[in-house]
Amino acid sequence: MSASGPSAASGLPLGPERSIDSWLRRLLGRTPARGPVSWLVELLAFGLKQAWACLFGAALLAVILAARLWYPEGAWLARNDALTLAAVAIQIVMIATRLETWRELRVIVLFHIVGTVMELFKTDVGSWTYGADGVLRIAGVPLFSGFMYAAVGSYLVRVYRLFDLRFTRYPRLWVTALVAAAIYANFFTHHWIWDLRWVLVAAVVVVWGRSMMHFRVFRRTLRMPVLLAFLLVAVFIWFAENIATWSNAWTYPSQADGWELVGISKLVSWFLLMIISVVLVTWVYPPRAPGAVSPGGRSAVRG
Repeated sequence: MSASGPSAASGLPLGPERSIDSWLRRLLGRTPARGPVSWLVELLAFGLKQAWACLFGAALLAVILAARLWYPEGAWLARNDALTLAAVAIQIVMIATRLETWRELRVIVLFHIVGTVMELFKTDVGSWTYGADGVLRIAGVPLFSGFMYAAVGSYLVRVYRLFDLRFTRYPRLWVTALVAAAIYANFFTHHWIWDLRWVLVAAVVVVWGRSMMHFRVFRRTLRMPVLLAFLLVAVFIWFAENIATWSNAWTYPSQADGWELVGISKLVSWFLLMIISVVLVTWVYPPRAPGAVSPGGRSAVRG
């Protein structure tokens, strides 16, 4: 899952993740280093890393989908409560098996809090609704909803170290924090004053427009514009959102009379949410330039 080389696994926490990483590096290391096969290996490694980074979110989405298909009607444990308990169990397993570090858990918990606050407000103003069953809730918001935001946080902190992300021309952190704060505020204030989302999108383009992300796959280090990375993750979340709403995890007003595809306009919301998410992750993993190391000479992505 990590890149080749003697220090490739140094950024991974001790435990099964490092063992799997070492096994895959040995396996893929037997393949040609040049030619079409080498690029197929890079593509395979990229897919494996992305899937592994999505572990928390994929497990949670699988539970939500399974509950939609097979959870019995009239069960003594409400469906929303079962989803909350399952989400807690997934998080415990992630920490107990060292698939996530305690350091990473800090930012994941912060995602949970930021997301739950937004959920409380958005459900109160009718932006979306949850089923009324269950007791593990705050007002009209079941507690499993915060774990969906935590899943985004889990993905970002894991992808950061799995791909050994580095950046060129990354904006100053205080500037990114101001933009993220304005985006978060707009999610609330646009219900009373002008919706500034397009102004904020323009601000994001100005602030991050020149920034490039460098990511190590297996033998190769590639790069892409940071804005493109934000957009690709937003598209992925939009697909996951469609699965979740089909599974009745929550319902938008347009879906009250029957499920329909979530509007493509939601991509703008998810794109802006990515900015908040990335700024939170930089609290754990400050952006570093290619070739930079953290204090003490250790890998900049050590867990």
